[in-house]
Amino acid sequence: MEEIAAVYARALLEAGKEQGRLDAVHEQLGQLADAIDASHDLQVFLFSPYFSAVEKREGIERAVTGADPLLTNFLALLIEKHRMPVIFRIRRELDVLWERENRMLAVSVTSAVELDPAMVDGIGERIGERTGRRISLTRIVDPDIIGGLVLRVGNSILDASIRSRLDQLRKQVARG
Repeated sequence: MEEIAAVYARALLEAGKEQGRLDAVHEQLGQLADAIDASHDLQVFLFSPYFSAVEKREGIERAVTGADPLLTNFLALLIEKHRMPVIFRIRRELDVLWERENRMLAVSVTSAVELDPAMVDGIGERIGERTGRRISLTRIVDPDIIGGLVLRVGNSILDASIRSRLDQLRKQVARG
């Protein structure tokens, strides 16, 4: 199934790039997938073999108004090929491809207390300057780290939290 999702996501990405509407299609697919995920009735309707492709297409046309024609054509294709159940995987694959296309880098800043937004934004900007990539910044408040920061940049983690230092000290004392 993952291969099918990757093929459809790649096709949608390429079509969106060609027509200069990739961002809009990416956002709308995400909104649609969230709506389907939140509604059991929609899932039954779109994923069930008891409803015909024509009924599903007509239902999508009524429910998805104002969407980019590229997305509505894509959904019609998924319905015709009986691939609607794969829409969540397609969305995940498209998210990865979109992030790669836009040179996005996920950065999360975890602190024990709420930090000044300007300071956190400044951290994100400096990381963006150094990496040459656009930053997707997430702020997390976790009182368990006691103090300091935990900075996650892509797959790398810089743990400068008091909790981490206490754990290291505890291990040293236990060894000594």
